Amino acid sequence: MERWLLLVLTFLAALTSCGKKNSTLEERIRAQELHLSLSSEPPTLDPRKAVDTTSLAIIRLCFEGLMELNQAGDPIPALAERVEVSLDQKTYTFFLKESFWSDGVQVTANDFEHTWKTLLSPLFPCPYASDLYVIKNAQAAKLGSCSVDEVGVVALDAKTLVVHLDHPIPYFLSLVGSRSFPAVPKHITENNPSWAENEGPQFICNGPFQLEGWRHNVQIDLIKNKTYWDAQKIRLEKIHLALIEDEQTNLSLFENGDLDWIGSPVSSIPLDATESLKKQGSLEIFPVPGLYSYLFNTKQYPFNNVHIRRALSLAINRKAIVDNIMQNDQIPALAMIPPSMWQHPEQYFQDADVTKARQELQKGLDELGTTLDQLAPLRLCYNTLSGHHKIAQAIQGQWLEALGIKVELSNKEWKVFLDELRHHQFGIARMGGVASYNDPMNFFELYRYLSSSDNYTQWTNPHFTELLELSDRTSDPEKRVALLKEAEKIFMEEMPVAPIYFYTGCYLKKNYVHGAQINAIGSIDFKYAYLEMP
Repeated sequence: MERWLLLVLTFLAALTSCGKKNSTLEERIRAQELHLSLSSEPPTLDPRKAVDTTSLAIIRLCFEGLMELNQAGDPIPALAERVEVSLDQKTYTFFLKESFWSDGVQVTANDFEHTWKTLLSPLFPCPYASDLYVIKNAQAAKLGSCSVDEVGVVALDAKTLVVHLDHPIPYFLSLVGSRSFPAVPKHITENNPSWAENEGPQFICNGPFQLEGWRHNVQIDLIKNKTYWDAQKIRLEKIHLALIEDEQTNLSLFENGDLDWIGSPVSSIPLDATESLKKQGSLEIFPVPGLYSYLFNTKQYPFNNVHIRRALSLAINRKAIVDNIMQNDQIPALAMIPPSMWQHPEQYFQDADVTKARQELQKGLDELGTTLDQLAPLRLCYNTLSGHHKIAQAIQGQWLEALGIKVELSNKEWKVFLDELRHHQFGIARMGGVASYNDPMNFFELYRYLSSSDNYTQWTNPHFTELLELSDRTSDPEKRVALLKEAEKIFMEEMPVAPIYFYTGCYLKKNYVHGAQINAIGSIDFKYAYLEMP
């Protein structure tokens, strides 16, 4: 009874936030007001700190960098008018378009220089700073070995930014088009560290939309940014995002016409409904180069033992999870890198190899000097979402049946869950990662350096790192792939992560929503979306 009442209250709150009483569909279409939903509250809208899909989806609408990725996943100029590359491919000169922040102040090369050097400051908490280590002296600056003033980024003038690399990087322009190379308004951030935590005049951006309102845990409203350099091509006037955690409520609101789009990238569809939606032909499914996995804290007992990690990974029945729980054409993951990123993807083990898993478990117990009976129940952490819970329950049962290992489940709200990961307060934790640029280095980079703040596993391997460094210095594409596959093999042998499945994205949209674009890395861009009755 209490749960039923809670769902009804949640539904009514979401219904009110969607504004049904205030506008009809025809009025919303005339006003070009798109209604979406979010599964969780974004932890931050600061592009320098965000790593979660919810925050990044909103940031993508509010901020624009020098480059962006087109539908094929290739880098194309965004705020850059053009790019010149030196003959040795170690110096990139970006010439900026004339563009403005939402407060009317010009976007300059100094904003980019200041932002990137801030990310590389030893005291600044940037979770993806290692992505910038390709820049000359970047890693040394982050580790405090040199001043950030020595980092190879220089604004020659307001519209010219020069970037010096340590060595040629074949995917550098794709990197610049990813989340890792943003600009934030220097004139705001220098004086207001919490500028991106709430709506208000201090939240300044340079993308097609700007923040109009943010009622925490209720809704976020974006409006068209009139100062955006390409504003004449933006047809939407407003994007309303209701915070709806309950997936069934989300689906009900969509079916009632209160939401125009649900699903990837910012909300979820109930797993129980996907099969019937597929049969109806209304569910859109698309490939995404992303990995759903379980992380092991390799500094915590018993996950400091490679055989224990391998045993747990080998015992997972991935096909059963994909077929019986997810049901959206996901691919069981028997490797680290999504198959779309390799011409000839590898498979490093058999799915649900219980016999080998038991052998690995015994080796691990022997090395740890313990027995299965003496092993305390393991703790598996995941953030609140029914899909994560169902997968955790399934794997909990698989581990008990195959290995006799007991597992306790720990469900946390998103912000708490992230905080525990950052402070390594977990044994096993679920994680999802989607590529931000079209290269395998997306997934390797997380584990290249122990110093990376998003290397939650605390795993490192000198030879693995050496192979990645060599691949960066290799101009021959075939040799580079060979080095990266050797690195993947090491990773899969040591198993700091148990891969579970490779992602697909899915969504439902109304037939009057047009112009949303999905690129090769599975990002959905509403920049050129519009509403129009067919």
